[in-house]
Amino acid sequence: MPEPTEVLVVGELNVDVIVSGADAVPTFGQHEQIVDECRVTLGSSSAIFACGVRRLGHATTMVGVVGADMFGEVVRDALRERDVDTSAVVVDPGTPTGVTVILNTGADRALLTAPGSIGATRRAHVPAELLHGARHLHVGSVFLQRDLRPELPALFDDARAAGLTTSFDPNWDPAQRWTDLLPLLGHVDVVFVNEAEAEHLTGGLPAFRAAYALSDLMRPGGTIVVKRGEHGALAVRDGKDTAVPAYDMNVVDTTGAGDSFDAGFVHGLLNGAELGECLALGAGCGSLSTRTAGGTDAQPDAGELTALLGQVAYGA
Repeated sequence: MPEPTEVLVVGELNVDVIVSGADAVPTFGQHEQIVDECRVTLGSSSAIFACGVRRLGHATTMVGVVGADMFGEVVRDALRERDVDTSAVVVDPGTPTGVTVILNTGADRALLTAPGSIGATRRAHVPAELLHGARHLHVGSVFLQRDLRPELPALFDDARAAGLTTSFDPNWDPAQRWTDLLPLLGHVDVVFVNEAEAEHLTGGLPAFRAAYALSDLMRPGGTIVVKRGEHGALAVRDGKDTAVPAYDMNVVDTTGAGDSFDAGFVHGLLNGAELGECLALGAGCGSLSTRTAGGTDAQPDAGELTALLGQVAYGA
């Protein structure tokens, strides 16, 4: 018998086409450039999180939509290879699978996204038995969830009523409206943002002040987590902040590092860890995921993560 689902992930599904090299910046005018590498891999914040938390030992089910095309097969095959349950992934022949082209120079990245099925996930796609049988609900790339966003307050409230903890990661807002998201903060237990996202959500506040401002919009016990890359991460819960430094790593590719961070944090949450340890677990997962190209190939298992954390003593 399959393991009962611990983590239910609802969100977008797409492939990443990663173009890597110092010259991976296009020049128009029919100018051809040579780059180091081009590869197709599993993309999407939600899917990368799902693979990361499954790698850490939590039975995970993915809910999302793909097209009836080659890229849709790539997505489902990649999830299954990583032991993520795809029984709730909907194949829609009327829409193409989403694609993100990532131009990675090593020092920075630019993303070009053809949405396709990315925004097609709906509340109706979430099986009731999964929602009532899991321990945690996570939603990724909330700004891209065109059809799901209006339904998210009810979905999170239903999950909480069923005894689940909840989280989401908004990622970047292509429409640049940002503050439309703020009313959702009161419906979840954990919100993950990076520094740039925190700044935009709060009208330009720096990381610590932004975290406190966003925390004021959470329910009691709610946690705002700000991912700060090489500067580590911080969290604010009930008027108190906790921070951890980053791990020194030979970085190959930062694609999906933030989503792997989320997975590590939720891993700690499910295991009853204190806030500081959850941050350290997140930072460890994010750091280790950068060892190879793509968002999932270098995600650590629990043993690797424990070994890394053993190198540094973190307080709770």
